[in-house]
Amino acid sequence: MKHRVGIVGYRGYSGAELVRILARHPHAEPLLMEHREDAAGSPVFRNVKPPRRLACDRQAVRSEQLAVVFLATPAEVSMELAPAMLDAGARVVDLSGAFRLGTPENYTAWYKEPHTQPELLAEAAYGLPEFCRDRIPGARLVANPGCYPTAANLALRPLIEAGVVDRSAGIVCDAKSGVSGAGRKPSLKTSFCEVTENFTAYSILKHRHVPEVLRISGLEEGEFSFTAQLLPLDRGILETIYFRARGVAHIDELLAVYEKRYAGEPFVRLFNPGHMPDLHAVARTNFCDIGAALDPKTGRAIVVCAIDNLVKGAAGQAVQNMNLMLGLPETEGLK
Repeated sequence: MKHRVGIVGYRGYSGAELVRILARHPHAEPLLMEHREDAAGSPVFRNVKPPRRLACDRQAVRSEQLAVVFLATPAEVSMELAPAMLDAGARVVDLSGAFRLGTPENYTAWYKEPHTQPELLAEAAYGLPEFCRDRIPGARLVANPGCYPTAANLALRPLIEAGVVDRSAGIVCDAKSGVSGAGRKPSLKTSFCEVTENFTAYSILKHRHVPEVLRISGLEEGEFSFTAQLLPLDRGILETIYFRARGVAHIDELLAVYEKRYAGEPFVRLFNPGHMPDLHAVARTNFCDIGAALDPKTGRAIVVCAIDNLVKGAAGQAVQNMNLMLGLPETEGLK
């Protein structure tokens, strides 16, 4: 049996990645939903037979009996479309930041705009399966996590839960992303001549993904310093996280925290002592790779986490959530 699923925003990088993944999914039939008649640009998916297209409205959802609609759209568009898709009987996985932050006050503080769907914001399940799996299967609306918070929370939360981080010393997250994380809309900042042979930091002390890390890892804003940086690459995120460890005397004890927490998790891979993740190993996969180092004398600890920002950081995780919502094996179409 194949479930029909709609993709709004398929012209963007995350939407195109959804098409690529769902085209090979044994239990999904992707359909492209046209939101705007004047949408510019051609789809960027390659080596995939173009799926059928339909209008983005209630009638299309009902007539096609769509099980899930993916919204790979800006936050304001997701807030506009989500109520109609839900009203028509589809479940929604939203890839924007529209429904991630829990309260209208949090959203306004970080996005500098009012939230127009506060009831749905309160209802939405946060879609990080490794920590929120219980809520996702029964949810009508899943807020797919941001790419930076996916890596940061997978690296940090097990350590925070285990109490092996000296939070009074602060945590520093040095995060680097490929240019596709900025989206497909042309801008001077992401043009070839600006990006190539260059390396820049941006949104310092005000990045919109910070509150997702705080919310899921249980940190306070004053304990967590985050800097996003733009790599001259098309895809990938690598985060180097610095902190002071406590209560652990050897790297094996630190890694044992991860081994216990992620036992049986299909998409988290842990590295042995002396080895660290890189971007090549996670490119075009739904894996999250984690490595760690510890200086027992000083308590200095470093965790390195790598994901593909378009897969585990966006489309792949969205399909992982869809699988849970539809009662399918969580790894279906992703391995």
